[in-house]
Amino acid sequence: MNVHPLWNQYPSLKKELEQTLTLMATSINLANKEVETAILDMINSGGKLLRPAYLLLFSQFGKKRELNKMMALAASMETLHTATLIHDDIVDEADTRRNLPTVQSTFGKDVAVYAGDYLFVSCFKLVAKYASSLKSVQLNVDSMEKVLNGELGQMNQRYNYEVTVDDYLTNISGKTAELFSLSCFLGAFESGAPTLVSKSAKDIGFNIGMAFQILDDILDYSQSEATIGKPVLEDMKQGVYSLPLLCALETHQEALIPLLEKKHAMTDSDTQTVYTIIQEADAVEKARHLAQSYTEKALTSINKLPKNNEQTKEILSQLTLSLLKRSQ
Repeated sequence: MNVHPLWNQYPSLKKELEQTLTLMATSINLANKEVETAILDMINSGGKLLRPAYLLLFSQFGKKRELNKMMALAASMETLHTATLIHDDIVDEADTRRNLPTVQSTFGKDVAVYAGDYLFVSCFKLVAKYASSLKSVQLNVDSMEKVLNGELGQMNQRYNYEVTVDDYLTNISGKTAELFSLSCFLGAFESGAPTLVSKSAKDIGFNIGMAFQILDDILDYSQSEATIGKPVLEDMKQGVYSLPLLCALETHQEALIPLLEKKHAMTDSDTQTVYTIIQEADAVEKARHLAQSYTEKALTSINKLPKNNEQTKEILSQLTLSLLKRSQ
């Protein structure tokens, strides 16, 4: 299994992530082999595996670290994440993901729904088998509820140009930050780390997740489709207004609202005009500043983790800081 080049500088972690991918793949067994192949292609399409990586790193703070168990939990988090991506692509009617055709564009929405549902089942099978307590299972269920609430909140506010920055932050706290938070917590908690470390891991994961989603939304307004592997400004065309656009709306309502009111009738020229206004409003930098504040919160908390594992702390800091500078 090939993992993202990001992990080449961390050989030990890279090996664990390769084994995590293998475990994910072996847990997929569908009667429809075409759909199974599509899911496996998505799993092996070069995603960064950030959630399982953070889980594995935080598991190093516990005295009861069982590698097979940690990799299974890491696999469950990435499986859950993959399921949400498949469902996202259905809602967005997306044709590509990581430069590959989406499941829904290849097999239709019905098959894609079942494929996503199957991955949810696979996730909970892994958690149920390896979690040491009902608390972990309950946290997983609670997190899934928050993820869905975040997605529903975003859906309910489509084409609503009166959505606020606070609304946006509430939605991404469920949609994205929750899985990062859960991954970090499970790694620490299930490896027997002290309670304070597990709670700190949860908070660190939340801040990382918030920064990650803001940066992901920034890329939509600053990178090409070829670079990020999915259509740019597609969320805006679908009525999903993320932070750069919301920042621009604070100062350029008169120019933006007539364009946004066109909804599905928005032309490529209109889209380019919106893009230009966002650049002129310095909205991308405003959004980046907020992402940086979440990143700095995470880095401050990482620095306060126990001193008996400085190497892991250094990797956590390097990784978290690198996300702020990513271009895809």
